[in-house]
Amino acid sequence: MPVTERLSSLIPLAMAGMRLDQALAELFSGYSRARLQQWIRNGQVMVDARQWRPKDKVSGGERVEIVAALEEEVTSQPQPIPLTVVYEDEALLVINKSAGLVVHPAAGNPEGTMLNALLHHAPELIHVPRAGIVHRLDKDTSGLLVVARTLKAQAHLVEQLQERAFEREYEAVAVGVMTAGGRVDAPIGRHPVDRKRMAVTASGKEAVTHYRVAERFRAHTHVKVRLETGRTHQIRVHMAHIHYPLLGDPVYGGRLRIPRDSGAGLADTLRHFKRQALHAARLGLVHPESGERMGWQVPLPDDMAALLGILREDRMSHE
Repeated sequence: MPVTERLSSLIPLAMAGMRLDQALAELFSGYSRARLQQWIRNGQVMVDARQWRPKDKVSGGERVEIVAALEEEVTSQPQPIPLTVVYEDEALLVINKSAGLVVHPAAGNPEGTMLNALLHHAPELIHVPRAGIVHRLDKDTSGLLVVARTLKAQAHLVEQLQERAFEREYEAVAVGVMTAGGRVDAPIGRHPVDRKRMAVTASGKEAVTHYRVAERFRAHTHVKVRLETGRTHQIRVHMAHIHYPLLGDPVYGGRLRIPRDSGAGLADTLRHFKRQALHAARLGLVHPESGERMGWQVPLPDDMAALLGILREDRMSHE
């Protein structure tokens, strides 16, 4: 079903001398400048009932009318894949992603992804780039993700991400016993040799992670981690960088550590925990329509809750 955006405004006199695309970017700040430029070039923007170019200068007082028939932005197909929807309205979807679900199709996962599931749940997302996905979780990381249902909401959420206005707190189990929490400020980029991995590297992009100790065990630590930036694999890379890699991490985790005198239950649990013990537990943001500050929290998935339970039993049996 075709979707049409209809926008209208008078250009204020204070904008006299500005390029049309600049003026529209201020008037309709919920849309990216690139999107507005595309609409101008497509003839979907009328200024005093005439078509203009993006570089044409406004004088102020002109009437702008935008009638943009939205094209399909996503080529993937809808699939009836179960989703745990924590919250939804006309602008947002908040999903509690399960471990093992890939967020976005790629060469190794062309279908069966969260994007395919979103298109089935909310078919209008076919008109939003990347089906409204503005941030991601790794395949084997569980927890909260927000999805934009409209172009305006997407632009607003992307801006919040760029301004570091999202609140994102994760729970993780690290290998090793931490004495205290701290902050990791170390740039992250592609690994110089293995291009499938990320690494702390001088040529990387700024990356800042805050962590605090929630609970200590004999050879592991339950930590709560807050992201200031959002680089690929950031928590996993930073925790490995400070020599406390995440339990079960197949890429950055290092060797398995089983505490001395462990019972068969703990040893078996540690050997068979095959994903990084990482869960996006809390998410906070400003609603793109209402401007209200909103937040969500979800409990640990069963596998991580069971892991912490057996680590506690082991600690208590050795006290």
